[in-house]
Amino acid sequence: MKRTVTATCAVLFFATGCGATIDEGPADTVVVQRCGEDVEYRVPQRAVAYEGGSADKLFVLGLTDHVHGYVMPPANPPVSESPWADDYAAVEFLGDDLLNRELVVDAGADLVVAGWNSGFSEQRGITPELLDRLGIMSFMHTESCYNYPGFPEVVAPLEGLYTDLERLGAIFDVEDRAAAVVDDLKDRVDAVTATVPTESEVSVFLYDSGVDQAFTAGNQVPPNDIIDLAGGRNIFADLTQRWTQVGWESVVEAEPEVIVILDYGDRSAQDKIDFLTSFPATANLPAVVDEAFFVLDYNEGISGPRNVDGLERFAEFLAQRR
Repeated sequence: MKRTVTATCAVLFFATGCGATIDEGPADTVVVQRCGEDVEYRVPQRAVAYEGGSADKLFVLGLTDHVHGYVMPPANPPVSESPWADDYAAVEFLGDDLLNRELVVDAGADLVVAGWNSGFSEQRGITPELLDRLGIMSFMHTESCYNYPGFPEVVAPLEGLYTDLERLGAIFDVEDRAAAVVDDLKDRVDAVTATVPTESEVSVFLYDSGVDQAFTAGNQVPPNDIIDLAGGRNIFADLTQRWTQVGWESVVEAEPEVIVILDYGDRSAQDKIDFLTSFPATANLPAVVDEAFFVLDYNEGISGPRNVDGLERFAEFLAQRR
């Protein structure tokens, strides 16, 4: 099936199908997968990024001149703390609300970069299919694609990061730059794993939020890989989910030796630690008794190049505890 979509300044062609190869399309286009769907892209000039992970992927590839602006929900830490703070300052801040159709249309976006159900949403009426009809290209984080309707794609989260950088490199015609960035990230990961002992794993619980139930990480989000590659074992690694709720009973039964606190939003990491320390169900967990808490920055926990920063820091934390 082939769809022709009229945009403001150019006619864009979108081809759908299955396959993982990056192919040349018609003149000035390239075929790249969006989750499991083949789509034709032209080089974007007014990209809009939702959340830090999306913007970071564009900035680390040196694409600031192709970015019109970003949408940053208030839960995200300040962009002034980002390694790419200067790049954020060079583009337009478009809002601190959830992604929506009116915002990207008003911005004159020709590409929107976000995750499935973390930016794009059927409930909120902004999906890649809808944007196709409006002549606006879209790109989804591979890490978020495992339950994308019709075109799922399941990969390990860090592999999804590398895939995204390579695909964005193809879309923006900077393949060599993308390859260099990916090689550097892989070298840093290899340097971590080379120092991790293989004889023992540390059981780890990631606490995002929640009181009646715990909101935590399944195996489809970057913290699962961060924990695993650093020498730990996510106690919920058997859940093929992204971010998900679990009962406190299952946390208690797993007896985690370390707790990773995802730091974001109005509730500080220390507030979360204080809750786990005082909450009867968790107060006697080995990690709580030993005060074995590690604070993971929000942008180290969502798909983006800062995942490797989080891995390096967590591996060092575990090494110091051995």
